[in-house]
Amino acid sequence: MTTEYTLQDLPDIARQVIAASKSKILLFDAAMGVGKTTLIKEICIQLGVKDMISSPTYSLVNEYQAGNELIYHFDFYRINDPEEAYHIGFEEYLDSGAWVFIEWPEKVANLLPEITTDIKIDITEGEKRVLSLQ
Repeated sequence: MTTEYTLQDLPDIARQVIAASKSKILLFDAAMGVGKTTLIKEICIQLGVKDMISSPTYSLVNEYQAGNELIYHFDFYRINDPEEAYHIGFEEYLDSGAWVFIEWPEKVANLLPEITTDIKIDITEGEKRVLSLQ
């Protein structure tokens, strides 16, 4: 799936990502400031999260409740070694069956399972983004 979108399209894009995901482990690949966290927030809303959703840049992980499901949102921008993720029990989160959203997944590539949903976001002209889901 590849699609172009604007901020106004985010609810529909989030629903499409949820429906097209082959795994509950979503890897977000995009440059700083392109909209990874913004898309993750909308996906959380579409899954039913009622709490305030924010970036876990400093805490590494935020946990949200969506009905009877849990969502874990990781931001690995600030880690220097995959061992840091290992020490917080990252593999247990991956094995939990919950939704797991990961920003900067390349920093923990050796810890990721084989089956994930890869999401790439690029900026095009103006305020438009291009999302590619694999």
